[in-house]
Amino acid sequence: MTSTQGGQGTTTVTRGLTDARAWARTGTELLLDAVASLDEKDFAAPSVLPGWTRKHLVAHVAANADALGNLVHWAATGERTPMYASAQERAEGIAKGPMLSAGELRAWLTDSARKLTAGLDALSDEQWRSEVVTAQGRTVPATEIPWLRAREVCVHAVDLGTGVVTFADLPKGFLVALVAEIRDRRALPELPDGPLPEVAAWLAGRPHTLTDAPELGPWL
Repeated sequence: MTSTQGGQGTTTVTRGLTDARAWARTGTELLLDAVASLDEKDFAAPSVLPGWTRKHLVAHVAANADALGNLVHWAATGERTPMYASAQERAEGIAKGPMLSAGELRAWLTDSARKLTAGLDALSDEQWRSEVVTAQGRTVPATEIPWLRAREVCVHAVDLGTGVVTFADLPKGFLVALVAEIRDRRALPELPDGPLPEVAAWLAGRPHTLTDAPELGPWL
């Protein structure tokens, strides 16, 4: 539970397992809907993230599901299985995107998300409490995995830049939790005034409509 203050007032943030899993499902649905009608030309177009096409972005999200699946395996079996064997492996997953067709990317995104969900569904109460290590080296309980996934699918659904999904389309509870986390990571004493989706976009270093807010580098 976290308290946030600033332009949004004082808000108590509760980010539980049930909420995080619901946000991950919602983000996945938004992402899959956003890519459903993209053709090869659309996929090759730039995403919101500098230097990444939509193919790079979708490959990253699909590879992220596979990587988080490694943490699920770790929690379920006790066998140490890091998200990525190395930084190179992570980079190779992203670079793989432009080499795949639109259909292959959609299939990878869908299948990897389905497998991750199935793995999470199978965890027992005890396994959910197992400790795993994130790609950033943080030791966390397995209950953190759905939140890690929710961030990826929700924020990157916006990053596709198709206009189908914006920060305003993301669940309010997710945005409140995201703002609290990024604000804490960036160690910001105050937040600018403005609508919650725009504050979240600003904090994440994405395009926003806020005025008199200093520019921040990309986060996530």
